Formats: sequence, C-alpha cells, structure tokens
Amino acid sequence: MLPMTKTVLITGATAGIGFATTQAFLKKGYKVWAVGRRTEKLETLKKQYGSQLVVGKVDVTQDKSVDQFFAKNSPQNLDILINNAGLALGTDLAQDAKLSDFQKMIDTNIMGLLRVTHAVLPFMAKKPGSHIVNIGSVAGVWSYPGGNTYSGTKAFVKLFSQGLRLDLLGKKVKVTNMQPGMVETEFSVVRTGSKKLADKIYQGMEPLTADDIAESILWCVERPNRVNVSEITIFPTDQAGVGPHYVSRGPVKNEGKKKS
Repeated sequence: MLPMTKTVLITGATAGIGFATTQAFLKKGYKVWAVGRRTEKLETLKKQYGSQLVVGKVDVTQDKSVDQFFAKNSPQNLDILINNAGLALGTDLAQDAKLSDFQKMIDTNIMGLLRVTHAVLPFMAKKPGSHIVNIGSVAGVWSYPGGNTYSGTKAFVKLFSQGLRLDLLGKKVKVTNMQPGMVETEFSVVRTGSKKLADKIYQGMEPLTADDIAESILWCVERPNRVNVSEITIFPTDQAGVGPHYVSRGPVKNEGKKKS
C-alpha cells in the first residue's frame, strides 16, 4: 500500500460511492479530504478518525465554494483526486425533458469536475506519482432511452480522462476513468424523485454496491507507480456488459393484484 502520508480528495463524499470510498481510504490509513453538500454523515466519521479526516461543505457547481475550501486546504498537499460528485435527473426522453435538468447535470457532472480538477492540476502535474480518478459511467459508452444528457456528460468524462493522460504524458501522473454499471445507492432516488420508483430499477436483479466501486478505486490507486489503470468498466453479473439496458431479472414478486 501507499505511504500513510498520502492525501486524497473525494468529492460527493456525503453519500453512496463517495461515502464508501471515504471509508475505504480511511481504513487503509490515508489522510482524506471529504467534501460534499451534506456533511452530517462525514461528521460522524470525523469523531472516529480525527485529524486523519478533513470535512468540507462544498458545492462543486459554485466557484466560490470550491475556492473557499482550497483557501483553507492547499492543493499542493494533495496526492490523489477522486472526482465522484455527479448526478442524473429525470428519465424522460429528450423531447419531453426539462432544460433545467439538463443544465444541472452539465453544471455538476462536467463543470463541477472541471472546476475541482483545474484547481489542483497545476500542483499535481509537478508531483510524480499523483493520481486523478474520474467516476464516469457505462452510460458514457452506451446510451439508452432517457439517458440523453446524462450519457453525454459521462461521455465527456471518458474523453476528458483520455485528454488528461495525453496532456500529462511524461509527468508520471496517473489518470483513471471508473465506469460502473448498475450500483444501488441514492443515485436512482435522486434521479426519479421516488424511493419506490428507484427500487423498481433494481427489482429482480442483484446490483453492484457502493463498496464494490470503492474497493475498485482503492485497487487502482494502490498499483505500483509504473502501472496506470486507465479505465475500468464494472457491471453486475446480472447486467450483460454490452450496454446498460441488457439486464437479467428474476421473477417479480406479486404486489397483491388479484387475477381477473
């Protein structure tokens, strides 16, 4: 494992994959800067890990919020950046969707990632062995009905990661694009606005967990300096791996409807 002095910044750390990743890195002895808009769960970890964990209330869609965090925590001390903050809103076809949802996804998934990366990149580019992990999605490779803008933002993450590897070539800085398939977190609740609707997405199949992705991120980061895992695409076994909409589902439980 890497030295315990390594410092990692995790965005969107207050729930789901981000929170699981925060826990995974803390358990391995890293110093973690965990940021997000809701810090209550992080504060409970702070009681356990003390100075090993720095908690920041940060909205990556706002310049001022990001700037204020880095004014207190110098990016020159950072070794690893995990750009996890992201979301999907709505499942409507593009012609029926809300423009405001499009804008929110672009502001978070694209501009939020760029905003944080731009702030730390000049320092990381001068630090051989540093690492940037971007959380993309299989939706950035294969789209689906209703995926429209969300898929577009994750396709950006894929190509931006490729561009970073080219720009950083020779600097000994690693860049990884992590592309999960179906992971059961708050993601689908946010997207659909309903826990009931979110549960239906995973009905009859076994999705990945946030811990599955956190462990994979940690594995990528802990490879020897000569090894850059440029991209990982992870599907649950019940998802075919040739597109997000090929899912094997078992029998659906009877919801109490009487046969006619």
